Amino acid sequence: MSGDNKTEKATPKRREEARKKGQVVKSSDVNTAVVLFACVGALMATGGMLLRGSSDVLRHGLAQNANPSLVSRGGISDLALSSMRSIATLAAPVALAALAGGVLASVIQVRPRITLTTIKPQWSRMDPRQGLKKIFGINAVFETLKASVKTAVVAAAAFMAVYPRIGELAAMTGIPPAAMLFELASIVIRIAIYVCIAFALVAAVDYGYQRHRHEKQLRMSKDEIKQEARQSDLAPEVRGAIRRRQFQQARKRMIAEVATADVVITNPTHFAVALRYDGTRPAPELVAKGVDLVAAAIREEAGRHDVTVLSNPPLARALYREVELGQMIPDSFFQAVAEVLAFVYRTAGRSGRERARRRPQRSLPRSA
Repeated sequence: MSGDNKTEKATPKRREEARKKGQVVKSSDVNTAVVLFACVGALMATGGMLLRGSSDVLRHGLAQNANPSLVSRGGISDLALSSMRSIATLAAPVALAALAGGVLASVIQVRPRITLTTIKPQWSRMDPRQGLKKIFGINAVFETLKASVKTAVVAAAAFMAVYPRIGELAAMTGIPPAAMLFELASIVIRIAIYVCIAFALVAAVDYGYQRHRHEKQLRMSKDEIKQEARQSDLAPEVRGAIRRRQFQQARKRMIAEVATADVVITNPTHFAVALRYDGTRPAPELVAKGVDLVAAAIREEAGRHDVTVLSNPPLARALYREVELGQMIPDSFFQAVAEVLAFVYRTAGRSGRERARRRPQRSLPRSA
Protein backbone atom coordinates (compact mmCIF):
# COMPACT_ATOMS: atom_id res chain seq x y z
CA MET A 1 0.00 0.00 0.00
CA SER A 2 1.39 3.38 -0.92
CA GLY A 3 2.47 5.87 1.70
CA ASP A 4 -0.10 8.40 0.39
CA ASN A 5 -2.91 6.28 1.85
CA LYS A 6 -1.38 6.25 5.33
CA THR A 7 -3.23 9.28 6.66
CA GLU A 8 -4.42 8.01 10.06
CA LYS A 9 -2.63 8.28 13.38
CA ALA A 10 -1.03 5.12 14.71
CA THR A 11 -3.01 3.00 17.14
CA PRO A 12 -1.62 2.09 20.59
CA LYS A 13 -0.95 -1.43 19.35
CA ARG A 14 1.06 -0.11 16.41
CA ARG A 15 3.04 2.14 18.74
CA GLU A 16 3.80 -0.73 21.11
CA GLU A 17 4.96 -2.91 18.23
CA ALA A 18 7.23 -0.10 17.04
CA ARG A 19 8.69 0.26 20.55
CA LYS A 20 9.45 -3.46 20.64
CA LYS A 21 11.40 -3.00 17.41
CA GLY A 22 13.34 -0.08 18.90
CA GLN A 23 11.53 2.60 16.87
CA VAL A 24 11.18 5.48 19.34
CA VAL A 25 11.46 9.26 19.32
CA LYS A 26 15.02 10.22 20.19
CA SER A 27 17.06 13.35 19.56
CA SER A 28 20.83 13.30 20.00
CA ASP A 29 20.73 17.07 20.53
CA VAL A 30 18.64 16.56 23.67
CA ASN A 31 21.37 14.31 25.06
CA THR A 32 24.01 16.90 24.16
CA ALA A 33 22.06 19.72 25.82
CA VAL A 34 21.45 17.75 29.03
CA VAL A 35 25.10 16.66 29.24
CA LEU A 36 26.23 20.24 28.66
CA PHE A 37 23.93 21.56 31.39
CA ALA A 38 25.18 18.85 33.77
CA CYS A 39 28.84 19.66 33.07
CA VAL A 40 28.33 23.41 33.49
CA GLY A 41 26.40 22.87 36.70
CA ALA A 42 29.10 20.59 38.07
CA LEU A 43 31.81 23.10 37.15
CA MET A 44 29.92 25.91 38.86
CA ALA A 45 29.44 23.79 41.99
CA THR A 46 32.99 22.43 42.18
CA GLY A 47 34.91 25.19 40.40
CA GLY A 48 36.55 26.51 43.55
CA MET A 49 37.60 23.06 44.72
CA LEU A 50 38.88 22.23 41.23
CA LEU A 51 40.95 25.41 41.12
CA ARG A 52 42.45 24.90 44.58
CA GLY A 53 43.18 21.24 43.89
CA SER A 54 44.87 22.06 40.58
CA SER A 55 46.99 24.69 42.31
CA ASP A 56 48.02 22.18 44.98
CA VAL A 57 48.97 19.60 42.33
CA LEU A 58 51.05 22.20 40.47
CA ARG A 59 52.82 23.44 43.62
CA HIS A 60 53.55 19.89 44.76
CA GLY A 61 54.98 18.99 41.35
CA LEU A 62 57.22 22.05 41.25
CA ALA A 63 58.44 21.41 44.78
CA GLN A 64 59.27 17.78 43.97
CA ASN A 65 61.11 18.74 40.78
CA ALA A 66 63.44 20.89 42.86
CA ASN A 67 64.61 17.75 44.70
CA PRO A 68 67.94 16.59 43.10
CA SER A 69 67.44 12.98 44.18
CA LEU A 70 64.06 12.67 42.45
CA VAL A 71 65.51 11.27 39.23
CA SER A 72 67.90 8.83 40.88
CA ARG A 73 65.11 7.22 42.91
CA GLY A 74 62.83 6.95 39.86
CA GLY A 75 60.43 9.37 41.50
CA ILE A 76 59.39 11.10 38.26
CA SER A 77 57.07 8.25 37.34
CA ASP A 78 55.66 8.21 40.87
CA LEU A 79 55.11 11.95 40.71
CA ALA A 80 53.35 11.64 37.35
CA LEU A 81 51.07 8.87 38.62
CA SER A 82 50.29 10.83 41.78
CA SER A 83 49.44 13.95 39.73
CA MET A 84 47.20 11.95 37.37
CA ARG A 85 45.31 10.41 40.29
CA SER A 86 44.80 13.83 41.84
CA ILE A 87 43.54 15.32 38.56
CA ALA A 88 41.22 12.35 37.99
CA THR A 89 39.79 12.81 41.48
CA LEU A 90 39.20 16.50 40.83
CA ALA A 91 37.56 15.85 37.45
CA ALA A 92 35.42 12.95 38.72
CA PRO A 93 32.41 15.12 39.73
CA VAL A 94 32.21 16.66 36.24
CA ALA A 95 32.62 13.28 34.51
CA LEU A 96 29.98 11.66 36.73
CA ALA A 97 27.61 14.57 36.09
CA ALA A 98 28.07 14.14 32.31
CA LEU A 99 27.48 10.39 32.59
CA ALA A 100 24.37 10.84 34.71
CA GLY A 101 23.04 13.51 32.35
CA GLY A 102 23.49 11.31 29.27
CA VAL A 103 21.81 8.30 30.90
CA LEU A 104 18.96 10.44 32.24
CA ALA A 105 18.32 12.05 28.85
CA SER A 106 18.19 8.66 27.12
CA VAL A 107 15.89 7.15 29.75
CA ILE A 108 13.51 10.10 29.62
CA GLN A 109 13.27 9.94 25.82
CA VAL A 110 12.96 6.20 25.20
CA ARG A 111 12.02 4.82 28.64
CA PRO A 112 13.83 1.72 29.92
CA ARG A 113 13.39 -1.12 27.44
CA ILE A 114 15.83 -3.77 26.24
CA THR A 115 15.40 -4.84 22.62
CA LEU A 116 17.69 -6.94 20.44
CA THR A 117 15.94 -6.10 17.19
CA THR A 118 18.10 -3.09 16.38
CA ILE A 119 21.37 -5.01 16.78
CA LYS A 120 20.35 -7.98 14.65
CA PRO A 121 22.33 -8.18 11.40
CA GLN A 122 20.33 -6.87 8.46
CA TRP A 123 21.56 -7.20 4.89
CA SER A 124 19.66 -4.04 3.93
CA ARG A 125 22.11 -2.02 6.02
CA MET A 126 24.93 -3.24 3.76
CA ASP A 127 23.11 -2.20 0.59
CA PRO A 128 25.16 0.63 -1.01
CA ARG A 129 21.98 2.14 -2.43
CA GLN A 130 20.60 2.60 1.07
CA GLY A 131 23.89 4.18 2.11
CA LEU A 132 23.73 6.64 -0.77
CA LYS A 133 20.17 7.52 0.17
CA LYS A 134 21.34 8.31 3.69
CA ILE A 135 24.17 10.46 2.37
CA PHE A 136 22.22 12.36 -0.28
CA GLY A 137 18.65 11.98 0.98
CA ILE A 138 16.38 14.55 2.56
CA ASN A 139 17.45 13.51 6.05
CA ALA A 140 21.11 14.12 5.20
CA VAL A 141 20.23 17.56 3.86
CA PHE A 142 18.29 18.33 7.04
CA GLU A 143 21.17 17.14 9.24
CA THR A 144 23.61 19.33 7.30
CA LEU A 145 21.38 22.38 7.64
CA LYS A 146 20.81 21.60 11.30
CA ALA A 147 24.57 21.40 11.96
CA SER A 148 25.09 24.74 10.21
CA VAL A 149 22.27 26.40 12.15
CA LYS A 150 23.49 24.86 15.39
CA THR A 151 26.99 26.24 14.83
CA ALA A 152 25.62 29.68 14.00
CA VAL A 153 23.35 29.73 17.06
CA VAL A 154 26.13 28.65 19.43
CA ALA A 155 28.54 31.20 17.92
CA ALA A 156 25.93 33.95 18.27
CA ALA A 157 25.29 32.97 21.89
CA ALA A 158 29.00 33.05 22.70
CA PHE A 159 29.35 36.45 21.01
CA MET A 160 26.39 37.84 22.96
CA ALA A 161 28.00 36.67 26.18
CA VAL A 162 31.40 38.23 25.45
CA TYR A 163 30.49 41.41 23.57
CA PRO A 164 29.10 43.41 26.54
CA ARG A 165 32.30 42.74 28.52
CA ILE A 166 34.89 43.50 25.86
CA GLY A 167 35.65 46.82 27.56
CA GLU A 168 36.24 45.06 30.88
CA LEU A 169 38.64 42.62 29.22
CA ALA A 170 40.64 45.51 27.79
CA ALA A 171 40.83 47.15 31.25
CA MET A 172 42.32 44.03 32.89
CA THR A 173 45.85 44.95 31.92
CA GLY A 174 48.02 45.16 34.99
CA ILE A 175 45.57 43.74 37.54
CA PRO A 176 46.77 40.98 39.90
CA PRO A 177 46.65 37.42 38.51
CA ALA A 178 44.10 36.28 41.10
CA ALA A 179 41.68 39.04 40.17
CA MET A 180 42.20 38.40 36.45
CA LEU A 181 41.52 34.70 36.98
CA PHE A 182 38.29 35.49 38.80
CA GLU A 183 37.12 37.81 36.02
CA LEU A 184 38.00 35.32 33.30
CA ALA A 185 36.16 32.56 35.15
CA SER A 186 33.02 34.68 35.38
CA ILE A 187 33.17 35.38 31.65
CA VAL A 188 33.65 31.69 30.85
CA ILE A 189 30.67 30.78 33.03
CA ARG A 190 28.60 33.44 31.29
CA ILE A 191 29.55 32.04 27.88
CA ALA A 192 28.73 28.49 29.04
CA ILE A 193 25.29 29.52 30.26
CA TYR A 194 24.47 31.29 26.99
CA VAL A 195 25.67 28.27 24.99
CA CYS A 196 23.56 25.94 27.15
CA ILE A 197 20.47 28.03 26.48
CA ALA A 198 21.22 28.02 22.74
CA PHE A 199 21.69 24.24 22.76
CA ALA A 200 18.43 23.83 24.64
CA LEU A 201 16.59 25.75 21.91
CA VAL A 202 18.25 23.66 19.19
CA ALA A 203 17.41 20.46 21.06
CA ALA A 204 13.76 21.49 21.44
CA VAL A 205 13.46 22.15 17.69
CA ASP A 206 15.21 18.88 16.81
CA TYR A 207 13.07 16.87 19.21
CA GLY A 208 9.94 18.33 17.64
CA TYR A 209 11.20 17.37 14.18
CA GLN A 210 12.11 13.84 15.30
CA ARG A 211 8.65 13.40 16.84
CA HIS A 212 6.96 14.63 13.65
CA ARG A 213 9.09 12.26 11.59
CA HIS A 214 8.34 9.34 13.90
CA GLU A 215 4.59 9.99 13.79
CA LYS A 216 4.73 10.18 10.00
CA GLN A 217 6.49 6.81 9.81
CA LEU A 218 3.89 5.19 12.09
CA ARG A 219 0.86 6.44 10.16
CA MET A 220 -1.62 3.80 9.11
CA SER A 221 -4.16 3.49 6.36
CA LYS A 222 -7.87 3.16 7.10
CA ASP A 223 -7.79 -0.45 5.90
CA GLU A 224 -4.98 -1.27 8.32
CA ILE A 225 -6.93 0.24 11.21
CA LYS A 226 -10.05 -1.71 10.25
CA GLN A 227 -8.09 -4.95 9.98
CA GLU A 228 -6.42 -4.37 13.34
CA ALA A 229 -9.81 -3.64 14.92
CA ARG A 230 -11.25 -6.87 13.52
CA GLN A 231 -8.32 -8.88 14.82
CA SER A 232 -8.43 -7.28 18.25
CA ASP A 233 -12.15 -8.04 18.57
CA LEU A 234 -11.53 -11.75 18.08
CA ALA A 235 -10.53 -14.11 20.85
CA PRO A 236 -7.06 -15.70 20.60
CA GLU A 237 -8.67 -19.10 19.93
CA VAL A 238 -10.64 -17.65 17.02
CA ARG A 239 -7.55 -15.95 15.57
CA GLY A 240 -5.69 -19.24 15.85
CA ALA A 241 -8.51 -21.07 14.09
CA ILE A 242 -8.48 -18.48 11.29
CA ARG A 243 -4.74 -18.90 10.84
CA ARG A 244 -5.12 -22.68 10.73
CA ARG A 245 -7.92 -22.37 8.18
CA GLN A 246 -5.82 -20.05 6.05
CA PHE A 247 -2.92 -22.50 6.22
CA GLN A 248 -5.17 -25.39 5.23
CA GLN A 249 -6.62 -23.45 2.30
CA ALA A 250 -3.13 -22.54 1.11
CA ARG A 251 -2.06 -26.18 1.35
CA LYS A 252 -5.12 -27.29 -0.61
CA ARG A 253 -4.32 -24.81 -3.35
CA MET A 254 -0.75 -26.08 -3.43
CA ILE A 255 -1.86 -29.72 -3.65
CA ALA A 256 -4.23 -28.82 -6.49
CA GLU A 257 -1.28 -27.43 -8.46
CA VAL A 258 0.27 -30.92 -8.51
CA ALA A 259 -2.16 -31.84 -11.30
CA THR A 260 -0.41 -29.32 -13.56
CA ALA A 261 3.10 -30.56 -12.73
CA ASP A 262 5.35 -32.52 -15.09
CA VAL A 263 7.13 -34.54 -12.41
CA VAL A 264 7.18 -35.10 -8.65
CA ILE A 265 10.64 -35.78 -7.19
CA THR A 266 10.67 -37.65 -3.86
CA ASN A 267 13.05 -38.74 -1.11
CA PRO A 268 11.18 -41.24 -1.56
CA THR A 269 8.93 -40.94 1.52
CA HIS A 270 9.95 -37.88 3.57
CA PHE A 271 10.29 -35.19 0.89
CA ALA A 272 8.35 -34.41 -2.26
CA VAL A 273 8.63 -31.52 -4.71
CA ALA A 274 6.53 -30.96 -7.84
CA LEU A 275 7.99 -29.19 -10.86
CA ARG A 276 6.22 -27.70 -13.88
CA TYR A 277 7.78 -26.53 -17.14
CA ASP A 278 5.32 -25.37 -19.79
CA GLY A 279 7.64 -23.15 -21.81
CA THR A 280 6.05 -19.89 -20.69
CA ARG A 281 8.82 -19.19 -18.17
CA PRO A 282 12.59 -19.33 -18.67
CA ALA A 283 13.03 -22.26 -16.26
CA PRO A 284 10.96 -24.95 -14.49
CA GLU A 285 8.80 -23.73 -11.61
CA LEU A 286 8.32 -25.38 -8.22
CA VAL A 287 4.54 -25.65 -7.71
CA ALA A 288 4.37 -27.81 -4.57
CA LYS A 289 6.65 -29.14 -1.86
CA GLY A 290 6.27 -30.80 1.51
CA VAL A 291 7.56 -33.31 4.03
CA ASP A 292 6.00 -36.39 5.65
CA LEU A 293 2.18 -36.11 5.49
CA VAL A 294 2.23 -33.27 2.98
CA ALA A 295 4.70 -35.21 0.84
CA ALA A 296 2.34 -38.20 0.96
CA ALA A 297 -0.56 -35.99 -0.16
CA ILE A 298 1.54 -34.68 -3.06
CA ARG A 299 2.40 -38.22 -4.17
CA GLU A 300 -1.26 -39.25 -3.89
CA GLU A 301 -2.43 -36.29 -5.94
CA ALA A 302 0.24 -37.05 -8.55
CA GLY A 303 -1.03 -40.63 -8.77
CA ARG A 304 -4.62 -39.45 -9.34
CA HIS A 305 -3.58 -37.21 -12.23
CA ASP A 306 -1.00 -39.52 -13.83
CA VAL A 307 1.95 -37.27 -12.96
CA THR A 308 5.28 -39.11 -13.03
CA VAL A 309 6.86 -39.66 -9.59
CA LEU A 310 10.63 -40.20 -9.48
CA SER A 311 12.86 -40.97 -6.52
CA ASN A 312 15.94 -38.74 -6.32
CA PRO A 313 16.69 -38.07 -2.62
CA PRO A 314 19.57 -35.55 -3.01
CA LEU A 315 17.73 -33.48 -5.60
CA ALA A 316 14.44 -33.61 -3.67
CA ARG A 317 16.07 -32.43 -0.44
CA ALA A 318 18.06 -29.69 -2.21
CA LEU A 319 15.03 -28.33 -4.08
CA TYR A 320 12.95 -28.37 -0.89
CA ARG A 321 15.58 -26.34 0.97
CA GLU A 322 16.62 -23.89 -1.74
CA VAL A 323 13.49 -23.12 -3.79
CA GLU A 324 10.26 -21.52 -2.55
CA LEU A 325 6.78 -22.09 -3.95
CA GLY A 326 6.21 -20.35 -7.27
CA GLN A 327 9.91 -19.72 -7.84
CA MET A 328 11.94 -20.92 -10.78
CA ILE A 329 14.77 -23.29 -10.07
CA PRO A 330 18.24 -21.67 -9.72
CA ASP A 331 20.97 -22.13 -12.32
CA SER A 332 22.75 -24.70 -10.17
CA PHE A 333 19.83 -27.16 -10.62
CA PHE A 334 19.38 -26.77 -14.39
CA GLN A 335 21.38 -29.82 -15.43
CA ALA A 336 19.88 -32.19 -12.83
CA VAL A 337 16.31 -31.07 -13.53
CA ALA A 338 16.86 -31.17 -17.29
CA GLU A 339 17.93 -34.81 -17.02
CA VAL A 340 14.84 -35.62 -14.94
CA LEU A 341 12.46 -33.91 -17.36
CA ALA A 342 14.13 -35.53 -20.36
CA PHE A 343 13.63 -38.93 -18.74
CA VAL A 344 9.99 -38.10 -18.00
CA TYR A 345 9.32 -36.98 -21.56
CA ARG A 346 10.77 -40.25 -22.91
CA THR A 347 9.10 -42.70 -20.51
CA ALA A 348 5.87 -41.09 -19.30
CA GLY A 349 2.56 -42.61 -20.33
CA ARG A 350 1.78 -39.47 -22.30
CA SER A 351 3.72 -39.61 -25.54
CA GLY A 352 5.88 -36.83 -26.81
CA ARG A 353 3.41 -36.20 -29.63
CA GLU A 354 0.55 -35.78 -27.15
CA ARG A 355 2.62 -33.39 -25.07
CA ALA A 356 3.50 -31.39 -28.17
CA ARG A 357 -0.19 -30.95 -28.90
CA ARG A 358 -0.93 -29.81 -25.32
CA ARG A 359 1.87 -27.30 -24.82
CA PRO A 360 4.76 -25.68 -26.73
CA GLN A 361 8.15 -27.36 -26.43
CA ARG A 362 11.13 -25.33 -25.36
CA SER A 363 14.60 -26.34 -24.29
CA LEU A 364 15.79 -25.66 -20.75
CA PRO A 365 18.26 -22.75 -20.55
CA ARG A 366 21.81 -23.93 -20.21
CA SER A 367 23.62 -23.04 -17.02
CA ALA A 368 26.64 -20.84 -17.36
